[in-house]
Amino acid sequence: MNSASKTTIMKTASALLAAIAFGCSLGATAGEAEIRQNLGTRIPQFAKIDEIRKAPVPGLYEVRINGFEIFYTDEQGNYLLQGNLIDVKARRNLTEERVEKLSEVAFDKLPVQDAFKIVRGNGKRKLAVFEDPNCGYCKQFERDLTKVDNVTIHLFLYPVLGPDSVVKARNIWCSKDKAKAWTDWMQRGVAAETAECDTAALTRNREFGQKYNITGTPTLIFSDGTRAPGAIPAAQVEKQLAATH
Repeated sequence: MNSASKTTIMKTASALLAAIAFGCSLGATAGEAEIRQNLGTRIPQFAKIDEIRKAPVPGLYEVRINGFEIFYTDEQGNYLLQGNLIDVKARRNLTEERVEKLSEVAFDKLPVQDAFKIVRGNGKRKLAVFEDPNCGYCKQFERDLTKVDNVTIHLFLYPVLGPDSVVKARNIWCSKDKAKAWTDWMQRGVAAETAECDTAALTRNREFGQKYNITGTPTLIFSDGTRAPGAIPAAQVEKQLAATH
């Protein structure tokens, strides 16, 4: 970040804090309608606000748009701040925690009819994974995941990396043995044969991912709703499976 950007951020933060202090000194009360009106009128992207709620800082309000975008404003919506709200004393990123909470998915609410199963061992433990067939990290993760036993994996094809991902996902989904076609491609580089079938499930998977802020692959969801983005090691998968079983 250059010095000009830092100066702009510091000025914005100072102005916002000054506005908060001024509002508190006047004993002002927050009005959600006023915040919506002022922000919506002045900034087009805030014409539709999902939620306004009090932030942990007195006089500061959280404004959420587009599902998971978090901003902060004063009681009248005259100032706007974008960035992470940090609880310095507790060393917690409150903005990050809030986004994680908003994007939680109850495991029993997952649309498993739009996934296929890979069962290892007794299959007692449960795991859902969203992956793109062209994702290099996913291929690394799949090779490492073979070390994890006694698990049922609900594999959601999530083709988000381009048109070729959609083609590969379609061919895998339309295969007679989806799990084998997936494993052959991800672990051995053997592509599934060209096939046609109803691929509405792939569209629903992308829509589901957008709704629940699944922005990268692989994304893992454990049976307690815990989410892990990225190709985490098998040892960490094993640890989290043990904790949730």
